[in-house]
Amino acid sequence: MPKIIVLFNLKSGVTVADYEKFARETDLPIVNQLPSVNRFEVLRATGLLNGAAAPYQYIEIIDVKDLGQLGQDVATEQMRGVSSAFRALADSPQFIVTEQV
Repeated sequence: MPKIIVLFNLKSGVTVADYEKFARETDLPIVNQLPSVNRFEVLRATGLLNGAAAPYQYIEIIDVKDLGQLGQDVATEQMRGVSSAFRALADSPQFIVTEQV
């Protein structure tokens, strides 16, 4: 099953508290209820193993049951609202579709 990895930093002026409130109260509960998603989690980067700063502040991992269904799920009015709110907070998020080796 594919996983989508989302890497991003917050837009200028967006606080950690603003984003994390959105993640906890809106993004996580709604995306985790989508029929196409096994599990959705949001991770805050704390740094690289060598002690350097991480290039991204946040990582989202979406464990997808069905990519086709995901396309339908994200086209709903509710998910368009969630997506719009996310885009207002995240600066140029990178959505990487993966598959297990």
